[in-house]
Amino acid sequence: MTTIDTVELAEKNPDEEQPYAELGLQADEYERIKEILGRRPTQSELAMYSIMWSEHCSYKSSKVHLRQFGEKAPKSDRMLAGIGENAGVVRVSDTLAVTFKVESHNHPSFVEPYQGAATGVGGIVRDILAMGARPIAVMDQLRFGAVDHPDTTRVVNGVVQGVGGYGNCLGLPNIGGETVFDPCYQGNPLVNALSVGVLPVDRLQNKAAAGVGNVVILMGAKTGRDGIGGVSVLASATFEEGSEDSRPAVQVGDPFTEKLLIESCLELYDAGLVVGIQDLGGAGLTCALSETSSAAGLGMRAYLERVPLREPSMLPHEILASESQERMLLIVSPENVEAVLAVCEKWGVLGTAIGEVTEGERLVISWNEHVVVDCPPGSLADDGPVYARPLREPADLILLQADRAETLPRPSDLRATLLTLVASPNLCDKGWITEQYDRYVLGNTVLAQPEDAGLVRLDEESNLGIAIATDGNGRYTRLNPYEGARASLAEAYRNVAVTGAEPIAVSDCLNFGSPEDPAVMWQFAEAVRGLADGCQELGIPVTGGNVSFYNQTGTVAINPTPVVAVLGIHEDVTTRTPMGFAEAGHTIALLGETREELSGSEWAWVEHGHLGGQPPKIDLGHEKKLADVLRAADLVSAHDLSDGGLAQALTESVLRRGIGATVTLTGDAFVALFSESAGRVLVTVKDVDALRAAAGDIPVTVLGTTGGDKLTVEGQFEIPLTELAEAHQGTLGKLYG
Repeated sequence: MTTIDTVELAEKNPDEEQPYAELGLQADEYERIKEILGRRPTQSELAMYSIMWSEHCSYKSSKVHLRQFGEKAPKSDRMLAGIGENAGVVRVSDTLAVTFKVESHNHPSFVEPYQGAATGVGGIVRDILAMGARPIAVMDQLRFGAVDHPDTTRVVNGVVQGVGGYGNCLGLPNIGGETVFDPCYQGNPLVNALSVGVLPVDRLQNKAAAGVGNVVILMGAKTGRDGIGGVSVLASATFEEGSEDSRPAVQVGDPFTEKLLIESCLELYDAGLVVGIQDLGGAGLTCALSETSSAAGLGMRAYLERVPLREPSMLPHEILASESQERMLLIVSPENVEAVLAVCEKWGVLGTAIGEVTEGERLVISWNEHVVVDCPPGSLADDGPVYARPLREPADLILLQADRAETLPRPSDLRATLLTLVASPNLCDKGWITEQYDRYVLGNTVLAQPEDAGLVRLDEESNLGIAIATDGNGRYTRLNPYEGARASLAEAYRNVAVTGAEPIAVSDCLNFGSPEDPAVMWQFAEAVRGLADGCQELGIPVTGGNVSFYNQTGTVAINPTPVVAVLGIHEDVTTRTPMGFAEAGHTIALLGETREELSGSEWAWVEHGHLGGQPPKIDLGHEKKLADVLRAADLVSAHDLSDGGLAQALTESVLRRGIGATVTLTGDAFVALFSESAGRVLVTVKDVDALRAAAGDIPVTVLGTTGGDKLTVEGQFEIPLTELAEAHQGTLGKLYG
């Protein structure tokens, strides 16, 4: 029989050696744990501290920088819940609120792409559910390695099938996202999943285990060995060669169980039967027990022998560390326990009372009458180590920024260049991916891929809706982390605005290399500063987010990749502005100013394999004015200009509905087509004079008219739409289909 390391044994054997370093703890961290406990930790306690003090769970290297989001946050009377909660919640009407968040599941998605991506979707959906909301949509931000690398096929196919398989089975539309290929992500793909939900403002839930004597109920799937040392460990260590063999550490998802969990939780909320609730994702029961009790400033007693197990031989530390999916922890008053369990039974979901809320501030956990944990819950959830790590500008940055793409040789054949770019991995049509997702289930999707933002109707009577866009640019951020983060914010903000929605809130997922590298920490600090300053300037708050460190293989880090999600309100989705040209005879105009800004561009990368110079200039004051114009003007279509510049925007606009265009460019045609200057939008209108009046001091350049079956650039080239479509739409299917 296995000997269980109890608190009693820990007191009797204080000098017993423990594998704290193997669990990712530093020597001084281990000494601090002993100081907190007044003895050595038990095996279960050591597992809990190693998980909760990991980079993924404790944010120990990022906290000192993330404080800026609160310190610089603009005032918002819409904010109902913010940073520190499972997800941010904002009021969108007198009666309705929306909650949204984006999180990473990067390392698990390299180790086991299908389950890594699938459980990433499942985990973010439970975060939304825990706030009291019905999940109504998902999105994804994907980054893969070189498009032609042998291992990329494995990762791409697994991730796409995982995202689609889980979301489709839940019956949630996938309304948007982004897919990028770059060699820097070869061993560290990024899978950032977003979910959004809607709730009545008076149904907002919290995680605090309030009320001494209240019962702790574990609800959902049984607990197994899948995920032990999962995301909390995988996301807190650098990948080395062979890391793809760590499959036991990846959770296994069951979307059908999650669907039942969603419906049962919503019924419990509506019946007023829940005092507090927390989802079980990364760190499993360890996180849920410690965070709920710490949030209430109370103690908790839990009995692990009551936890329903898939594998009866599991030991206490395994039960506490398991990251088995589709589980929630409820705090319920004693008189409501029977009603809660009846709802669980109705939906075919396991519900088991595993403990109670207690006086004091001790988390006591036992296993078959043996106490295996006795610690202050706050020491796990809130009082972990905080590091102000060294910062150092990357040694190569000055030379990198001096190597401007504006000096590269330029093509003489603009037609061939356009066709090459629109067929390139990052600019080609992503239909091969998005067609594997259900975009219209539930019947309220108004706009989805390939539109600039996803748009969902919330209320059938008023047609109130929300728009969401997610964007990130690792190349820009590599060149200038401060401006790169602001560029991602500006693009997501603009993508929401082009639909006619008003941007109101931000969530983020910050993907970086090892925090132990001073150059990486400098990039992180600069990106956070840029994002915090940018949100302050735009007047919209960061409601929450996620930090993903250790995205590197050996000593080689990914390009720093802050992903930014912006949420907007659309007062009447029937008046939304789509991206594609609608019919012949409309005037095509460009809002904003084009400058010679080619550094970090798709043209420089695809044609020359070049990364250098400074990213395009960001003017957030201009972005605010532009967003106001996009809401006020009478537009037939609107499409933001970003990667690939005007050439890409024209291509996507003519192919959306098969309506051609004839345009005339002024100045340098190459710069006009391929510059990636920010703050620009391609629009079509019936009345250009009305557009000029609405635009105020925003530059308006008339380019031409819609119509025909070609894309014609006067004096330069013409391309039949059939040829353009063949180039744009065939790339990914040929590679992976």
